Amino acid sequence: MSAIYIGVMTGTSMDGVDFVATSFDPFMVHGTLTLEFDPELRSELMALTLPSDNEIDRMGKADVALAQMIGHGINQLIDTHHIDRTQIKAIGSHGQTIRHRPEHGFSLQIGDPNIITEITKIAVVSDFRRRDLAAGGQGAPLVPAFHQALFQHSSINRVILNLGGIANISILPAGDPEGVYGFDTGPANILMDAWCHRYTGQPYDENGDWAAYGQPIRALLDRLQAHEYFSKEPPKSTGREDFNLEWLDEQIADWRNDMEYDELEDLPENVQATLVKLTTRSIKKAIYRSPLDTGEVYVCGGGAYNTHLLEQLRWRLRKHNWIVQSTQVLGLSPTWVEGTAFAWLAMRFVEQQSGNLPSVTGAEGFRVLGTITCV
Repeated sequence: MSAIYIGVMTGTSMDGVDFVATSFDPFMVHGTLTLEFDPELRSELMALTLPSDNEIDRMGKADVALAQMIGHGINQLIDTHHIDRTQIKAIGSHGQTIRHRPEHGFSLQIGDPNIITEITKIAVVSDFRRRDLAAGGQGAPLVPAFHQALFQHSSINRVILNLGGIANISILPAGDPEGVYGFDTGPANILMDAWCHRYTGQPYDENGDWAAYGQPIRALLDRLQAHEYFSKEPPKSTGREDFNLEWLDEQIADWRNDMEYDELEDLPENVQATLVKLTTRSIKKAIYRSPLDTGEVYVCGGGAYNTHLLEQLRWRLRKHNWIVQSTQVLGLSPTWVEGTAFAWLAMRFVEQQSGNLPSVTGAEGFRVLGTITCV
C-alpha cells in the first residue's frame, strides 16, 4: 500500500477544520472529516486576525486549543475510517492564519504541531509559508502547485478557482507546465458570510438565496472595487487584514454620506448582492486577463455550493464560452481540495521536493516548504 498523508486545513472563513487522509501513488482519498469550531475558540481566532488587546496571551491559549482540536480530530478520522496508522507517513497541518503580512515579510499560523504530534504519535509537517516568504515570496497562495500536479490537462486549458474566505485562482494552460501561475483575486465568503450572519443570524447565505433576492448597488460596488488590492499586479495575496466587516462598514458609511440614494436601495440584501458581484467581477477580470482564450473553470471551497454565485460567474464568463463546474467532476469534492493540498505538501516535504511555484508567489526559486515535528 502507498504511504498515507493526512492534510489538515482551516481557512480564512473559519467555518471548521477539514481533515483528509490521502495517498498519491496512485491518488486515493482514504477518509475525510470536518469538525466545527467550538464557538468560544472561533471567537478567539477571529479576534486574533485583527489588532486587539493582550494578543500574546490570547494567541498562546488559542494556539494550544486549536492544536488539541486538530490532534483529537486526526485520531477520530483514523478511527472512523479504520486507517492503518503504520501506513501514515506524516500529517500536513496548515494551522489557522491569524495574520498575513507579506509586505512586512511574515505570515503567522497557529496550532502547535508539538501538541498534535503528542496526541497522534505521528510526525507533523507545518509552517509551510515562511520559507517562501524568506525567499522573497508572498507565502501564498500555495495550492496552485498542487492544482498543477493533480488537475493540469495536456490539451484543455483549466482554471482552478478556490472560493474560500478569499478567492484564489490557479491558471493551468494546456500542456504548459512553465505557464502555470495564480494569485488571490480578492474577497469571497469572508465578507458575504459576515454580512449574512449580521442580518439573518445564519452563518452563510445558503445557495446564495438571500443575495439573489437583492439588487447590486452600483455606487457601492465602485467604492469597494477602489480598494488598492484590486489594482495590484500579481504575485499578490490578501486576507482578513484587508477585507473585513469593519472595512465594509466604513465603505457603506462613506457611500451613504457621499451619495443620494433611494431608501429601497439601502437594504441589507442589496449589499449582499453587491458583495456577490464584487467577487464575481474580480474573478472574471483575473481570468480574462490571463493568456487563455477559453477553457474549463473548476470550483472548490465552500463557495462551490453557492448556486447563485456560480450562476453569476457562468453568466460573466459566457463571452468566451468558459465552462464552470465543481471539482467533483474531476474526482475530488470541493470540500476536500485544500485539505488534500496540505497532505500533498507534507508528502513533498518528506520527499524533499519543492512545494511552491515562484511564478505564483514571487519567490526567488523553488523551495522545500515546511518544518517537521518528529514523534
